[in-house]
Amino acid sequence: MKKVLLVPLMLSVLTFTICAQANSTQNPPQGEGMKIKISINDREVTATMFDNAAARDFVSLFPLTLTLKDYNRIEKVSDLPKRLSTVGSSSSYAPVIGDICYYSPWGNLCIFYKPFSNSSGLVLIGKIDGNGIEAFTVSDSLAVKFEVIP
Repeated sequence: MKKVLLVPLMLSVLTFTICAQANSTQNPPQGEGMKIKISINDREVTATMFDNAAARDFVSLFPLTLTLKDYNRIEKVSDLPKRLSTVGSSSSYAPVIGDICYYSPWGNLCIFYKPFSNSSGLVLIGKIDGNGIEAFTVSDSLAVKFEVIP
């Protein structure tokens, strides 16, 4: 009888361990960092940058103007003037709507307006505040200026 009860318990522990390991590849925010302003034409959107190495490197480039191009009708992307540090970051991330990420294999910025699957090399660096993400859903390229909110 004890052996019969032990098998479901062992399976539960194994399942919990596998799920915990799968989620450990995510890049959970390392505490909230600073607020930024993203200017798109005559519209301003705010975002919160997380406290991690890639986010700090990105903010150190401000003020920064980029042209964001649509990629696969899921996200807006742009090359950055330099590669960002990924020290302490997880190896992959599954983005959701409003995530601001750094894709380390290509060295570019990504702003997701649709969710996407877990991607190796993707680092979460911030999040669009409120419902400002609709500004990024247009099919055209966008000239965007990033600034720190004092």
